[in-house]
Amino acid sequence: MESLIETLELTMDSASIELPGSELEAIRLEDGCLRLHFSRVIILKTMTGSSETTRWWQTGDLVMEEAEVAGDLPTGPLICAGGDIEDNIFTYRDMIPLPLSSRGSVGCDISFRDSNAHLRVRANSIRMEMTGLPKYIEHVRPG
Repeated sequence: MESLIETLELTMDSASIELPGSELEAIRLEDGCLRLHFSRVIILKTMTGSSETTRWWQTGDLVMEEAEVAGDLPTGPLICAGGDIEDNIFTYRDMIPLPLSSRGSVGCDISFRDSNAHLRVRANSIRMEMTGLPKYIEHVRPG
């Protein structure tokens, strides 16, 4: 059984969103639900057995329930400079893992290019809802 689990872990592909450069179109807070609508995020996909990575773009929403925002909500459109996605004991710096769906002590701390705007949020759940189909950009070859 253990070798089957190890085999499955080795054959899984991984994907993540690059937070820096992500285009945030709108931020909405309604009844404790915070929705960050990204008009364009860059997704890096790594395929099993390959040293190359592929780059894609797609739209999607980062959704946080029972959200508490520190300070004022920034107004879009904005370009992300970077930040952290907090998922209980894990902190993802400058990236959002895909898929993302978690409960507990979650949130984000995001800064934006050419702006003093900052978004700090604590919430009870976080998820990334991708919309549309991913569109291929390029292969990224090592070194």
